[in-house]
Amino acid sequence: MTDSVSAQEQPQTAPVAPVAPAAPQAAPVPTEAAAVAVAASEPAASVEAGAPQRRQDGSRRGGRNRRKPEGRQAPQGHASADGAADAAAPAGGPGAGTRAPQRVHPALEQLAGLYPHLFGAVFRPLKRGIFQDILAAHPELFEREALKVALGLHTRSTRYLQSVAAGDKRHDLQGQPVEDMAPEHVHHALLEVYRRKKARATEDLLPKLRNRMMAAFEASGLTREAYTALVLSRDEAANAILEEAFAEWSARNAKDEALLRAFDASGQTLDAFADMYGMVPRTVGQQLERARRRAAAAAAVSAAAVSAAPAVEPGDSAAAA
Repeated sequence: MTDSVSAQEQPQTAPVAPVAPAAPQAAPVPTEAAAVAVAASEPAASVEAGAPQRRQDGSRRGGRNRRKPEGRQAPQGHASADGAADAAAPAGGPGAGTRAPQRVHPALEQLAGLYPHLFGAVFRPLKRGIFQDILAAHPELFEREALKVALGLHTRSTRYLQSVAAGDKRHDLQGQPVEDMAPEHVHHALLEVYRRKKARATEDLLPKLRNRMMAAFEASGLTREAYTALVLSRDEAANAILEEAFAEWSARNAKDEALLRAFDASGQTLDAFADMYGMVPRTVGQQLERARRRAAAAAAVSAAAVSAAPAVEPGDSAAAA
């Protein structure tokens, strides 16, 4: 199988000469982010429930004092489907530990061959109940527990979480989108991908995270209150990031609305208006479009509330008086 489906099991550290202490490991996956990984209806098994780990070349550890040449590191596996290479790999540089190549879970190799549109070069979010669908489609090919472990590894991978964080729809075995991703799953996937990348990043990733949170919130179509009720967790740091994102969202909205009022009052074309204020026409157009969409959405909500309100009969008004 090609590297379209990455290695699934935790790597082992190859014996090396004494080195300086490794860089700190990334933070463990929080409980709240685990909800994102539940694509199958069966609870995903832990990584430890998989097949026993061994070296890819089949050799015993330390046999006959075999060592790699000093200064050389064991080759790293591709981004692993269980997220181990993304979440737990030490930072590079002097003193970083070496790792043996990772190998792919056999069931995931089979799934990649059968469903490359889901488990191949691109990972797609899986529909709820995909575990039963696979067993029903291939009753003699997959052992129940092995499939459960394989799907658990797959749905905890960084590549899979990235597809969830992008807001992609859930797909069935035929590769057809069948349902929207829940807003809370998108939110927690965004946070988990951020945590994994933060461990190795050389730049501040928080601005990008806040922007993506704002985009995910707007895509949900929910009110701020309803969205907050869905995504809040026991992680106070994550909740604080969400509040910061909302503060930026409110400030941006106020600027957009002020710009729309000024544009409407100017009677100018977009290019002339942007030139008058020394702004880029494309940026101005995006701000105006956002303001118009929000105004239209607010008007639709108000109209729906009025239509949903019960009509008051004249006799009822008199009786109430």
